[in-house]
This record gives sequence, structure tokens and C-alpha cells, in this order.
Amino acid sequence: MFRYSLEHKEFISTNIHGRYVLELTSMFNEKFDVEIQPSQMRAFIKNNGLKSGIDARIKPGSVPPNKGKKKLWTGGEDTQFKKGHKPHNYVPVGSERVNGDDYVDIKIADPNKWRGKHLIIWEQYCGCSVPKGHVVIFGDGDRRNFDPYNLILVTRGQLAIMNKRGFIQNDAELTRSGIILANIIQKMGERKRSRR
Repeated sequence: MFRYSLEHKEFISTNIHGRYVLELTSMFNEKFDVEIQPSQMRAFIKNNGLKSGIDARIKPGSVPPNKGKKKLWTGGEDTQFKKGHKPHNYVPVGSERVNGDDYVDIKIADPNKWRGKHLIIWEQYCGCSVPKGHVVIFGDGDRRNFDPYNLILVTRGQLAIMNKRGFIQNDAELTRSGIILANIIQKMGERKRSRR
């Protein structure tokens, strides 16, 4: 760690006005034959509350230096997207994928809108959207069985009880019976709470 002497501090305070950190660092290194980094100079300036007097902000009404200039960069044109270009991993609407939770999703719109296949099939079969606070589960637990009879609408409360008690079976009829049991358990809980 570099230790600043009184002479160092005096030099910086005298020469800081109107200079950027890089220029001041270079002058300092040359004068004292040292090799401090601009980051060290910046830290010293900040810690000692010194100001250079340079305001680098663009003032209202001033003209930016790049106004009216086009293409200030060079290279990279070959790898830029052109208008109407589709990326290499683009898939059309209607495509299917398996998401991280092992559910099959269908792409329903561009650029990248997906929805669970089981939800779409259930809504087509029932003619309405999934109500708020409800979910569609697979009656036999098989996330690839999209038979409308296998897709069952339950409330989130029912699902919580069914998951906790292991009521979701590998048979849709048994799972439907589990829903009835979940309803009974839910009602019992409500009665207990109302008695308190």
C-alpha cells in the first residue's frame, strides 16, 4: 500500500484543478518516480474530498459530440441481426417443448410465449379458462397423458392437501376419490378453526 507524504499530498492538491485522474497520475508518477495506479489516485482524491473542477456531465442545451454521426464503430456487421432475421434457435408457434418441471409446453405466440399443453387441452375440452386459484392436474400422475378425462381441475387448497396426504395416485379414479377426501379434510379444518 502506497503511503502519501506531505509533499505528495501538497503536489496533488496543487495540480488537481482542471486535470483528469489519468493525467494527474502520470504527472505524479513522473515527479516522484513511483508507479501508482489511477485507481489509487482516484481513491486518494475521493478520501480527501478533492475536486478537479471538471464537470463531465452534458449540460442541457449543449450538442453531444456524436450528434449527426452514424456508425461510430468498426467491425461486427457480419454478426449483427438484420431486420426480419430469425435466430438459430427460433421455433414456430405451435411447437412443443418439455420445461424444467417436466411439463410439456406449447408455443402460443411470438416472440417467446409458452403455455402448458395440459391447460390448453383442458380449456378446449371444457370451453372456459382455468379459474383463478385453480390448477389442472394429471389424474394418473403421468404428465404425458393428455386424455381430457385424465385432466382434473382442483383448487390450490385441495392440491396442497392431496400432495401432503399422497392422494394423487396412478389411477384417475383413485385421484378423484382423493379430491373428495381432500374436501372432507378441508371442511374439518374449517370447522376446527371456527370453534376457536
